[in-house]
Amino acid sequence: MALIKVTDLAYGRLRAPDLDQMEEFLTHFGMVRSARTPNALYMRGTDPPHHLHVTEKGDPAFVGLAYYAASLDDLKRVSSAPGASPVEDIDEPGGGKRVRLKEPNGYQIEVIHGVETLPKIQVKRQPLNLGDEALKRAGEVMRIHRGAARVKRIGHGVMASPKINDTVQWFRETLGFIGSDDVYAGPKDNIIGSFNRCDRGDEYVDHHVFFCIVFTGHEYLKSLGKYEHMWGLGRHLLGSQIYDYWADPWGRVHEHWSDTDRLNAKNGTNLISAEEGLQSQWGDRPPQKFIERVCP
Repeated sequence: MALIKVTDLAYGRLRAPDLDQMEEFLTHFGMVRSARTPNALYMRGTDPPHHLHVTEKGDPAFVGLAYYAASLDDLKRVSSAPGASPVEDIDEPGGGKRVRLKEPNGYQIEVIHGVETLPKIQVKRQPLNLGDEALKRAGEVMRIHRGAARVKRIGHGVMASPKINDTVQWFRETLGFIGSDDVYAGPKDNIIGSFNRCDRGDEYVDHHVFFCIVFTGHEYLKSLGKYEHMWGLGRHLLGSQIYDYWADPWGRVHEHWSDTDRLNAKNGTNLISAEEGLQSQWGDRPPQKFIERVCP
């Protein structure tokens, strides 16, 4: 039985030597600054969470991921996990409380509660004339937004690990994840990839939270001529997201995605071969530079 069941991904935490350069990239990527200190940058989307991306000043590195606890009681409960910190105040913009843990690869996992929210950023979106709703935009011409994508929220984090079974077991037993699709190569017990979602009972959640939303951002980032495009556009098979991957100035891969399968606890876990599962419904196969960058 899981120690707790987190409710969603909160943010990723990275390090970079130049916060100005990182803020410029993330702004072009479609995020908005919510706060900045001499030592860290906090970027948000259009949804209310205070931030969904933290960059600490320092040598380039991935620090870890943060997830929301359902309650303060759950935060206290997860503090009993081996190696966990006590419940502590978050001395950063947005406040709240957290427990810090280490997953099997040594990355920091934060479980947080009570972080401040901000007013939602309103984004005007024109309706689409589709199917039975073919007149939703009657008399109004479509004009596509030009410029940076407008990131709405954070969807999932991806981690490469040489000990995938230990890592997946830790996340499922400690944070309550449910497997959506496990991918094998060769014999079925040789798991090489695992897509995991939050367990919120009958409530439907994203296909995976562990493994920002308008794709006009692709052409905008391309036009700047200063960032490396890694892979996309395409549509994944597992999870069904439309994807577009870009590298930040230090080579960390960031993904724009739109649309996703939505599952609940009753949907269970699928076991699928790598040949069948790790492909796109449309779009090119991942280039070697993408594979090497995310699976060093």
